[in-house]
Amino acid sequence: MRRLIVWNLMSLDGSFEGFDKWDLSMHETAWGEDLEAFSLEQLNDAGVLLFGRVTYEGMAAHWTKATGEIADFMNSIEKIVVSRTLKDADWNNSRVLDADMPEAIRKLKAEPGKNIYAFGSAELVAQLLRHKLVDEYRLCLAPVVLGKGNPLFKPFEGQLRMRLKETRPLKTGAVILFYEPRYNAS
Repeated sequence: MRRLIVWNLMSLDGSFEGFDKWDLSMHETAWGEDLEAFSLEQLNDAGVLLFGRVTYEGMAAHWTKATGEIADFMNSIEKIVVSRTLKDADWNNSRVLDADMPEAIRKLKAEPGKNIYAFGSAELVAQLLRHKLVDEYRLCLAPVVLGKGNPLFKPFEGQLRMRLKETRPLKTGAVILFYEPRYNAS
C-alpha cells in the first residue's frame, strides 16, 4: 500500500510562503547540497505528486523552465492536481482530479507503486488532514522568522498530535522533522 507523505518547507513561525503569494525567498536560508540530496532521495521514493491548483500552476511555471536532475524528475513524474475549477493540466504527465477527493485518494493509496507526495498545497493538505489521509509529515524548518506570511497549517476543529520519527539537521541550520500523525490520540 502506498503512503501519502506531505513535504513542506516552513519558517520557524509556521509560514510556508511569505506574505505575498509565491514569496519563497526563505527557501534560500535552508537550501544547500544536503537539502538537494534529500530532495532527490524523496523524488526517488515518489510515484505520484499531488498538488492543489495554485501550487500546481506555480510548480508547472517554474519546473518547465528549470534544468537539472530535480527538474528532470519534476517534469517526468506523474502529477495529480486536485481542483474543482481547473479543467486541463498541461504540464507533462499531469491529470486533474475533480471527483470525490477523499475516496479517490484512498483508492490511489491502495494501488501498488511508490509513495504519493504532496508538496506545498496548504489548502489541499488541510483537506487531507480533515479526512485523515496523510501518513507522514516531513517539515523542513528554515532558520528564519518571517513575522508575517501564509501559515502552513490552516485552522481546524480539534487537534492533531504527532509522533516524531526522525530529525535531520542541515548544514544551513535548517532541520527536517519527520512526523507520523496520531489521528486517534486524544
